Amino acid sequence: MDEPELEEVMPVVEPAEAAEPEDVVEPRETAEPKQDSAPEPPADLERTLEAILMIADEPQALVSLATGLGVPVPAVRQSIERLVADYDGETGGPRRGFELREVAGGWRIYVREQYDAVVKDFVLTQNPSRLSQAALETLAVIAYKQPISRGAIASIRAVNVDSVVRTLLGRGLITEAFTDSETGAIHYATTDLLLTSMGVNSIEELPLISPLLDDGSAGFDD
Repeated sequence: MDEPELEEVMPVVEPAEAAEPEDVVEPRETAEPKQDSAPEPPADLERTLEAILMIADEPQALVSLATGLGVPVPAVRQSIERLVADYDGETGGPRRGFELREVAGGWRIYVREQYDAVVKDFVLTQNPSRLSQAALETLAVIAYKQPISRGAIASIRAVNVDSVVRTLLGRGLITEAFTDSETGAIHYATTDLLLTSMGVNSIEELPLISPLLDDGSAGFDD
């Protein structure tokens, strides 16, 4: 009698438990340190500087302009250079009757030298009105204390003299004698036109002012 065949029993292998995935820690983004960005210069910086220099009575330093406008010094320097080139006709435009000149460490707009005589004659012939009391007083201070700076004149008169000094310069009665190399202050002196107008040959011929003062020196001490 044949023995029954035994079915081959395959061992059952249970699948191994899958290892739980470890929590993946994503790298944190490192915040980049904030850098203080330089202030953007105004889009019309050149025109802004031009407007300031048009009314400036004394040379303006680059640092002073940059500080006042809150812009970097290099931006001011580049704008000044472009204005100089523009006024000189180097950018394709006409050469202006005025120029932007560096004087005593600062910048100021001046009439070009070749037009000085024309401007002087025009001012003297087209504007012959009498001087105001303020102008006469300022002219007297300059005549007796020359050369003298605008600040010293204002100190003696105890008022702002900017517009009066401009008037006297425009009339040709005073002139810029020199600029202080340390402070940049312009010192003023009288011209020959004043002597001619007063009918004297020199400043020494001006009448003594001491009799008009209480103690002979008040307000005119060196």
